[in-house]
Amino acid sequence: MSMAKKIKMLLIEKEMNISDLADKIGTSQPNLSNKLKRDNFNEKELIDIANALDVIYEANFVLEDGRKI
Repeated sequence: MSMAKKIKMLLIEKEMNISDLADKIGTSQPNLSNKLKRDNFNEKELIDIANALDVIYEANFVLEDGRKI
């Protein structure tokens, strides 16, 4: 599942819209909409989005034996 789709699902869960999230992370609604369309986020932006939505962002590589790096 794309990160953009996950963010959209979180917005529904949190009863927020793209404009609300854009305000919370200090960007414009058009800029955030474009990032969602391109599914183009860096890790700092994802952390900022997680903080704004009051969720935890985790990024891991998971080895075949289940270990996370």
